[in-house]
Amino acid sequence: MKIIAVIPARYASTRFPAKLLQDLGGKTVILRTYEATVATKLFDDVFVVTDSDLIFDEIVSHGGKAIRSIKEHESGSDRIAEAVENLAVDIVVNVQGDEPFTAAEPLQELIQVFRNDTENKVDLASLMREITNEEEINNPNNVKVVVDQSKFALYFSRSVIPYPREVNVGVRYFQHIGIYAFRKQALLDFYNLPMKSLEASEKLEQLRYLEFGKRIKMVETTHVSIGIDTAEDLEKANLILRER
Repeated sequence: MKIIAVIPARYASTRFPAKLLQDLGGKTVILRTYEATVATKLFDDVFVVTDSDLIFDEIVSHGGKAIRSIKEHESGSDRIAEAVENLAVDIVVNVQGDEPFTAAEPLQELIQVFRNDTENKVDLASLMREITNEEEINNPNNVKVVVDQSKFALYFSRSVIPYPREVNVGVRYFQHIGIYAFRKQALLDFYNLPMKSLEASEKLEQLRYLEFGKRIKMVETTHVSIGIDTAEDLEKANLILRER
């Protein structure tokens, strides 16, 4: 089973323009993410896929591997699908480009899902962590997921799900962590399927997979990702780096 990591890396960012090329302890954010992913030693190959010549050159000039997107894309899945369409791979792991402290353990957990899936029942795997703070639960920027008894995703939403009409019934709330592992065919299917109403309403690409019957296995983790979405996040990341 050939397993690769792909890091989608857009240049534009609404909240923090060119964030992936910002300096983080003497290296750019995207280069640190790439190097951290390679350092996990979990993958047969690691690629950055980007719409930007600047990001492409940043990776290649430091000895890394990058793929230039040919088309404009709405989502990370679309960008990755185009990149891997002609690659001989089985499993594709999507690593977020703005997470320079990418760790091996959660990625290993996703890969293990497919190693254990001898009957090929899983199309995608992703991570979730329990949240108990009411503010976190109600925050629409925290995507929530509900699962069945086998930990397959039933639905993702920015709203509070399940709605707490009854309290003290043992409901647990889970935040979706946007790290995915895909079977290659699931990615290619996504690429060729239209956006439907659920995805359009919530602006969550994972709903396209569910709407078309793909099975998403969720893995519970205590991992907390450190993403860089703002200048303040970059300052915090530099502080973490200095303390290491």
